[in-house]
Amino acid sequence: MSDTTSVYGYLEKPSMVDYPGRFAAVFFTSGCNFGCGFCHNAPLMGKKQAGLSWAQLESATRAFRKNWVNGVVISGGEPTCNDDLIDLIHFFKQQGLAVKLDTNGSNPDALSECLPHVDYVAMDIKCGYTAYPEIVRFSDTDKIRQSVALIQEQSVDYEFRTTVIESIHTDEQREEIKQTVHGSKRYALQAFIPRDELPAEEYRSYPRTSAARLQELRDRMAGCADEILLRGA
Repeated sequence: MSDTTSVYGYLEKPSMVDYPGRFAAVFFTSGCNFGCGFCHNAPLMGKKQAGLSWAQLESATRAFRKNWVNGVVISGGEPTCNDDLIDLIHFFKQQGLAVKLDTNGSNPDALSECLPHVDYVAMDIKCGYTAYPEIVRFSDTDKIRQSVALIQEQSVDYEFRTTVIESIHTDEQREEIKQTVHGSKRYALQAFIPRDELPAEEYRSYPRTSAARLQELRDRMAGCADEILLRGA
């Protein structure tokens, strides 16, 4: 095992919103195999960056535990792009912490290895399958389908989630996504928030998702999951 980890950084303060039911530390890995122009973690996209040492990670985790943290979120970037992901999960579990994994679902083989060891999985459903090549620059949608099925069948607890951009997530896209997540435990609709640092300039001036559109989508997605959540409405 390498002396360094794939963890590039972490939020200085624990989060009460990133892990449902947990007071969580949020750790980020770098590198991603998607090319989303609306990515809010743009600095973590693309090329992998130097990570923390295991000793640094242990020190940070110990400090979080002293502040009543009882869970961790492994986010990114895309964590399944990193060879040490299972080692990271075991490390945090050995610290007595519940582990939530954020993923884009592009690597079902890595996901399958991780599922028995994580307590919660959040998978992004970026759009309907037909739009993946254009919107996120990833064409192997069979892998996305496999990951959805794995999570539905094997995850202890989980959610699928979509960040809604009104001009992209049309009614046609809504129907595709509804079929994708049908029969799920939990599905979350999240508001898109424009930022100056988004990787594609066109998205920086897109309007924030309206509360009315999120509520409309929630109503029209009824029945696709046991629980439908709105975030940022």
